[in-house]
Amino acid sequence: MKPRVQVTREVFDEVLDYLAEHFEVSANQSDAPFTPVELAEHLADKHGALTVLTDRVDDALLARCPNLKAVCNIAVGFNNIDLKACSARGVLATNTPGVLDSATADFTWALILATARRLTEAEAWLRAGEWHGWKLKQFLGQDVAGATLGIVGLGRIGQAVARRARGFDMKVLYFNRKRVDADIEREFGATYAPLDTLLAESDIVTLHTPYSPATHHLIGAQQLARMKPTAMLIHAARGGVVDDAALIEALKSGKIAAAGLDVFESEPKLNPAFLRFKNVVLAPHIASSTHRTRFNMAMLAARNLVAALTTGKPPNLLNPPAN
Repeated sequence: MKPRVQVTREVFDEVLDYLAEHFEVSANQSDAPFTPVELAEHLADKHGALTVLTDRVDDALLARCPNLKAVCNIAVGFNNIDLKACSARGVLATNTPGVLDSATADFTWALILATARRLTEAEAWLRAGEWHGWKLKQFLGQDVAGATLGIVGLGRIGQAVARRARGFDMKVLYFNRKRVDADIEREFGATYAPLDTLLAESDIVTLHTPYSPATHHLIGAQQLARMKPTAMLIHAARGGVVDDAALIEALKSGKIAAAGLDVFESEPKLNPAFLRFKNVVLAPHIASSTHRTRFNMAMLAARNLVAALTTGKPPNLLNPPAN
């Protein structure tokens, strides 16, 4: 009998076909998110699961799923998975690194340019029928070319953002928990700076760190106060890295000029105050949302699941197996 697996949200048909070659597959193609109780019920008799960031996999769930051997996230992030609990119960956990770097970097630049040039504000104004002719001072924005870009987190995505900055002749500062090798700094034209220095000197600050207890509210009231009043914050990392309430206060008081946001605390809920700012570009967590990227993410997660349940050695293992 084939192992039983659950796909918790809608995926591409090709991914289901691939999984069906190896497993008995239950799929949630209706795409209605499972509640925690429903998730536990669907996984109770399963050997593996293809999950997304909205699926919380913790010890309470695992206790109800004695057959579960692998949880494979369709995401590079994995803060929805309790890795210690997985290891203790012999469950392999994986993610999908690498395949979304370019798409996320491209979207970061979409946020940078849209925020700097007030694109969404101008479009809404035009659609409302307010445009009655050209004016010299109409929707004056900020220059991106030649500006100083501060990258918080110079991993794969941060490096892809830095590579694109070279085309805009920008000075690039970066902050990382650990300074990268000198050859990487040279390759991407990036100069290391402490976080406080980066915030104080950058015209544009963009965030590319994973979410963890160590990065919770990495950007809060104190950090926002160190930014230039003309600076803008770009956030396409993970909700919780920024203190949203503090960001709202900084925007209200003019401590920073603008923001471009793809992620939020407690998403899909977001603080309604964000909706009142014309100088904030908002997106619904779509930085990796191109057809090719999302397909590759889902297929990589499926390959992880096949490897986990057939060889016990998935290529993107996040946790060591239990002793």
